[in-house]
Amino acid sequence: MDHGKSGEIERKAFIFNVQKYNMYDGPGIRTLVFFKGCPLRCKWCSNPEGLERKFQVMYKQSFCTNCGACADVCPVGIHVMSNGTHEIVREKECIGCMKCKNICPKSALTIAGEVKTISELLKIVEEDAAFYDMSGGGVTLGGGEVTAQPEAALNLLMACKQEGINTAIETCGYSNTENILKIAEYVDLFLFDIKHMDPVRHNELTGVNNEQILTNLEELLHRRYNVKVRMPMLKGINDSREEIDAVIKFLMPYRTDKNFKGIDLLPYHKLGVNKYNQLDKVYPIDGDPSLSAEDLDRIEGWMKEYDFPVNVVKH
Repeated sequence: MDHGKSGEIERKAFIFNVQKYNMYDGPGIRTLVFFKGCPLRCKWCSNPEGLERKFQVMYKQSFCTNCGACADVCPVGIHVMSNGTHEIVREKECIGCMKCKNICPKSALTIAGEVKTISELLKIVEEDAAFYDMSGGGVTLGGGEVTAQPEAALNLLMACKQEGINTAIETCGYSNTENILKIAEYVDLFLFDIKHMDPVRHNELTGVNNEQILTNLEELLHRRYNVKVRMPMLKGINDSREEIDAVIKFLMPYRTDKNFKGIDLLPYHKLGVNKYNQLDKVYPIDGDPSLSAEDLDRIEGWMKEYDFPVNVVKH
């Protein structure tokens, strides 16, 4: 990708993390680029720092010594000292200057959100090209929701393909179909979520209906793009025989198609709970909807009754 032309303004992406040596989100060893911003509000989301497309202060209170250094350098007044105690004013908008993070002596502060050019991201991705070649890996774009920044996603995918890097995206599928199809030309594999088949229940759990999501999934499968369906699994939410049968019925027309790469079951986990605390947000789920090994075996068995290729992803 040539960005050397005089006066050319390069596309930028708003991300919140880059994770290397991932082996769960696509084939081989992969680099994950997490895009910031998501139209869904899934109650079980493990990346709450990826939901809003803005800079956010993440605060580990137990690390803080109340030294006040962050309050002294913050240009917008997010950090304040009240009776000798550090407090964060969440009503203030972080500008991502990183001054608080850089000055904190105990690493109690991080900033979720970073603006990177496509060239900068490509350089990071290319650092592990040898691992991709060895393992059949590549780059996976996730989030948040990568299709919420369609032009940046498209530009990065195009750049990766120009360098011969295998590409995948993780998506909730809630996007304009035109954007999805533009991106699809440069995607080797879609990791596409099915969260719930009932539109009303889907809205209750995620904040949006699922009609557009299912339409996009059908479009990708019908047009022969490679798709692996992923299902976050939660007890009492989407683990019933009725729900699994609804998924099977929807996917049955594509079961034997070469571009349908099967179903991944993603067991619920609590890895993101502490992030909610760091953002001063309430974790939306009460109780523990984790599924037992027996539960997962049962669901896997239901799908295999119909000869569906299914895999339980265990981190």
